[in-house]
Amino acid sequence: MGKLRLEGAMTRPGSPRCIRATQRGNESDQAGSPRARPSPRAAFARGHRSCPRRALGGESARAPPRRPPFWHGGGHRGGSKGERGRSGVAGAGEEQRRPRNLAGSCYSHLEAMTDLVAVWDVALSDGIHKIEFEHGTTSGKRVVYVDGKEEIRKEWMFKLVGKETFNVGVAKTKATINIDAVSGFAYEYTLEIDGKSLKKYMENRSKTTNTWVLRLDGVDFRVVLEKDTMDVWCNGKKLETAGEFVDDGTETHFTIDNHECYIKAVSSGKRKEGIIHTLIVDDKEIAETFE
Repeated sequence: MGKLRLEGAMTRPGSPRCIRATQRGNESDQAGSPRARPSPRAAFARGHRSCPRRALGGESARAPPRRPPFWHGGGHRGGSKGERGRSGVAGAGEEQRRPRNLAGSCYSHLEAMTDLVAVWDVALSDGIHKIEFEHGTTSGKRVVYVDGKEEIRKEWMFKLVGKETFNVGVAKTKATINIDAVSGFAYEYTLEIDGKSLKKYMENRSKTTNTWVLRLDGVDFRVVLEKDTMDVWCNGKKLETAGEFVDDGTETHFTIDNHECYIKAVSSGKRKEGIIHTLIVDDKEIAETFE
């Protein structure tokens, strides 16, 4: 085997100092012979990567592989061991890192989530309107949809509570969504129509309107009578009517797709019930619908 030349001072085993050694030997001694596995001492001197310490001469050995920034055990780096096992949302003052390719990652389902928090169906004279509300409790985003059409969009709101006011239907009925904090990060959303809660508004509406739903020639129709004005609505449109007095009350005449219709109003004889309105289509009485 070859000779060793040591450069630097020899230190006792376990000392943090390292020595640098270079091996010089007669290469002809090993020519043609199978390569022998280096001894632990030779591996130490040559900076072999199997050596647990650093290589001699100040050169850094290959560092162990670093843990990737994302793993299934947690969503962000740093923090205590218990924090890493929580959700993938970074804490206060921490940068939230996400993989570049979200497709197929563990965060793809979060991107597909929506901030939809409330849906209401509001029955007005011109039809039943669907109101949807999105509220982002992190960014404060507020989006209001009426019948699928976007009416209000506010992307960033520092104040998470408050109200949003908009109009609904042909008559531009005023509607307001109230956002109130219940406890912690829980919020309550209430809808007001014309300054009244939706429940109270519908109760009052049942006293001032009559609604009928019928089917003519394969088509569904919704007829609404406003008692205070005697206006008649059909599928969102106000109809032209003609009123006349009869022996036992009044009749309001109109047509729906060439079908003769009229609403007859007669007294019930009782003070609490008041006047009874009945829809007649092609001489047939239509039962009232309670919404």
